[in-house]
Amino acid sequence: MISTDHPGSPAAPAHSGGQEGRLPSQLSPEEFRVLAAAGVSRAVLPGEELFRRGEAAQSMYLIDTGEVRLGFDDGLADKLLGPGQYFGELAVFIGRHQRFARAVAETPGVLYEITQPAFQNLVEREPAHVARFMQRSFSYLVAGEHQLVQHLKRRNEDLMQTLDTLRQTRTELTVAQQLVRTDDLTGLANRRGLYRFLDELGRQDLNDLKLALLLVDIDHFKQINDRSGHLAGDTALRACAEEVRRMAGPLELPCRLGGDEFALVLRVSDDGELANRALGLMSAIRSLRLPSLREHRLSISIGGAFCQDPGGWSSWYSQADRALYEAKRQGGDHWRLAR
Repeated sequence: MISTDHPGSPAAPAHSGGQEGRLPSQLSPEEFRVLAAAGVSRAVLPGEELFRRGEAAQSMYLIDTGEVRLGFDDGLADKLLGPGQYFGELAVFIGRHQRFARAVAETPGVLYEITQPAFQNLVEREPAHVARFMQRSFSYLVAGEHQLVQHLKRRNEDLMQTLDTLRQTRTELTVAQQLVRTDDLTGLANRRGLYRFLDELGRQDLNDLKLALLLVDIDHFKQINDRSGHLAGDTALRACAEEVRRMAGPLELPCRLGGDEFALVLRVSDDGELANRALGLMSAIRSLRLPSLREHRLSISIGGAFCQDPGGWSSWYSQADRALYEAKRQGGDHWRLAR
């Protein structure tokens, strides 16, 4: 059940008139006379607070002159009540409960405050008038309850729509972030993706394994572009990228650094396992047969380094790059580990 100090109750400005034009929360002159006789007259000034939202309710109010504003917060519209209207009636119907609104005098005026004991005495003295008042009040409360349900339903629908929009936005943001960290041609991580991966590594446990870096370079890649064209070169890059991807485990990262240079961040137990991973990748590349390359056979050179502290990416990259240079200096199709 809700009362006139509840957001679901119908709201309209007060006005005078007969029974036909009277507002649901506006008393007839006879009802006002009977109820006011049980109350205590109280003058109020603009801005004077009658009660706060959430405080214990102990009395209801009749407005003789002036206006009172009920504020509900939570984004709900305030309600302005005027002469002949009443509010806070649940306090005398059911006793103590928490106020649903904050009541503040909008203009100078006079109110009648009726406590629950005074209202109970009135029930005994004027049962017919009180019965009509309560019957109309309950009808008003039910109408307000329906309005509140519809309001909450609309708010729930708005909330669900907002949540759907947030989920869609989050998905779009995730896709955008993924695109920023992914190489367009091969689908591998790019340098941004590599740096993000390295940042997150600091919060992961290697479980007694060693972190290692392999730098991979396609041998004589310029000749492929010169002899077979750039489309054939792109085909070779995608084919090599797929083999680099196959070599990476679930907690490892394959990436393309740019041009014909790839990188693998691996977790290995020792030098022997790292060598086997490098040699296995070289063998897989040698086995590729790409029609667009005609008789050209692909091969790669690999330089490796263990990523040990102190160091950091620039140090690890320099070590692996020097090893890669040594492998290429021997004509390619070799691998070297930095010492």
